[in-house]
Amino acid sequence: MRQEAGISLQNAARLIERGTGTLQRLEKGEAGRIRLHDIQALCQVCDAPEKLPGLLDLAKVAASNDGEGLWWCEYGDAIRADFELYVSLEASAAALTVYRPDIISGLFQTPSYARALDAQFYPQATPEEADQRVAVRLNRQRIINRKRSPVQVNLLLDETIVRRVVGGAKTMAGQLHHLAALPANVTVSLLPFTSGYPLGVACGPFTVLEFDSATGERPTVYVEGYRGNMYYDKPEAVEQYMETFRRLRGAALSQPDSRQALRRAAREYER
Repeated sequence: MRQEAGISLQNAARLIERGTGTLQRLEKGEAGRIRLHDIQALCQVCDAPEKLPGLLDLAKVAASNDGEGLWWCEYGDAIRADFELYVSLEASAAALTVYRPDIISGLFQTPSYARALDAQFYPQATPEEADQRVAVRLNRQRIINRKRSPVQVNLLLDETIVRRVVGGAKTMAGQLHHLAALPANVTVSLLPFTSGYPLGVACGPFTVLEFDSATGERPTVYVEGYRGNMYYDKPEAVEQYMETFRRLRGAALSQPDSRQALRRAAREYER
């Protein structure tokens, strides 16, 4: 693919910010660890986006002797092609830092909340297709509840998610109770309207993924967009988003007060 694009090994390595030897081992199939982010970057550099899905599938199989843990491969079209890379990174993350000012992330959605959103985004979907997309969300949530090394999450939510009704009062009550009852490895903070704009601007939603050193993956910022997703793994970009998160959380309610506020709002929906 690189040769067809007329790009030298040295230039390709420079463009994806990897060593020439690392890229050479990857091309020869000798890499001990294949970074999915490298595969995406190489497809961009070589202007071959159509090859990304197939290469990602090969990389996932190469990452595991028997394919265990690659549950998302079973869901085909239920996972958008531009989101599959994120799902694979999320599944291998050791820690997540999540800021959502708009809606609740799929990683924390109840089935009712997920179905209500999907019904708006996929109005022509069959019941079977809707069931598959809900199943994807529930499978993603395994990393939170697994007994061995559950992912550590810092979750910051804006009060907007409490007030914007999705699926009706019953759905909202169940969703907010779910957030308030997340396990101890998930720190939940709520940014109230009274905090205004702590940054002076609206920065939009983002997730920072961190990995165990053995994976070879660098901390990565994921920014989801309506027309496409962005990934940043340069240290200065990651630190900028982490500092942004620290400033936002500094203006939020404490974790006990946040969970109490979520329960209180859930009871209001139950009236």
